[in-house]
Amino acid sequence: MTERNAVRDIGVESEDGEAGHRQVRLGNGGAASVPADEAAAFLKTMAHDGRLKILCHLAEGERSVTELEMLIGSRQAAVSQQLARLRLEKVVSARRDGKAVIYRVSDERTLRLVRLLHDIFCSDGDVNQSGTGSRPS
Repeated sequence: MTERNAVRDIGVESEDGEAGHRQVRLGNGGAASVPADEAAAFLKTMAHDGRLKILCHLAEGERSVTELEMLIGSRQAAVSQQLARLRLEKVVSARRDGKAVIYRVSDERTLRLVRLLHDIFCSDGDVNQSGTGSRPS
């Protein structure tokens, strides 16, 4: 058995203080790492303020590039670059409406995460006395 696939007993303590053991698989391979790798890639895609701003607006409904430019206050080239990355990662999809390209969020996980981030960081109920939003530490 290689270290990558090794199984080791670790000491654990139950809620009532009882000592016990649990077996864990060591290494970064196997089925357990696949969701973690996927989650890390997903979060990396969203870990950009411009992309998050775009996604926040798209979570409210479809928007054209021009609308996103005005809402975000960025130039068309910057918005298009971020939309291209989101399209590449299959987070958003686009359709033509005459000359305009209309975008929407195409991934349910993205909608769920953007809404959660909005609840944590943008909710009116989380404003402290100084008037700034409270942030988790």
